[in-house]
Amino acid sequence: MDSYDIGRLAYLVLLAVAVGGYFIAQNRGNWSKLAQQAMIWALIFVGVVAGYGLWGDIQRDLAPRQAVLNGAVIEVPRTFDGHFYLTARLNGAPVEFVVDTGATDVVLTKDDAARAGVDLDGLAFTGRAMTANGMVRTATAVVDTISVGDIRDSNLRVSINEGKMDQSLLGMTYLRRFSKIEIADDKLILTR
Repeated sequence: MDSYDIGRLAYLVLLAVAVGGYFIAQNRGNWSKLAQQAMIWALIFVGVVAGYGLWGDIQRDLAPRQAVLNGAVIEVPRTFDGHFYLTARLNGAPVEFVVDTGATDVVLTKDDAARAGVDLDGLAFTGRAMTANGMVRTATAVVDTISVGDIRDSNLRVSINEGKMDQSLLGMTYLRRFSKIEIADDKLILTR
């Protein structure tokens, strides 16, 4: 727990004491009403905590997903955060990418590279790349197969980022394999 977390916790405790003190002062002669209000607030609190904890699962279930149409067109919906996320299979392993037309390469996190069967111990991180977080070291590898639905490609050169990355990036080394890339109606449409 760092000082920021301690400050936030202290604020929440003070807020709880102030709200609790108000209810006690308002209902000091009627303890049954106070107990009833305390239970209602406790249930509201539990509901908010449960909703916050499950929001990721709810969002995934409600959010539209990518679709492959006619075996040659991939439609990827824009998500709530404004990005396009595409799930591809690298050597059979599912990897979720954020589509990045500004990235030259397909860049994998170390975890995604390992999941796709890349031998991390055999990599030489001799490359360098400039990112939004500054300069990072990279290594290159080749993924035997990448597939999205029925669309399958082979021998995709990828970069593995040695630094911390939240998500793998699907850059132009893969996207240029499509004949047309367009954004329409909040969808990224990749056509072969």
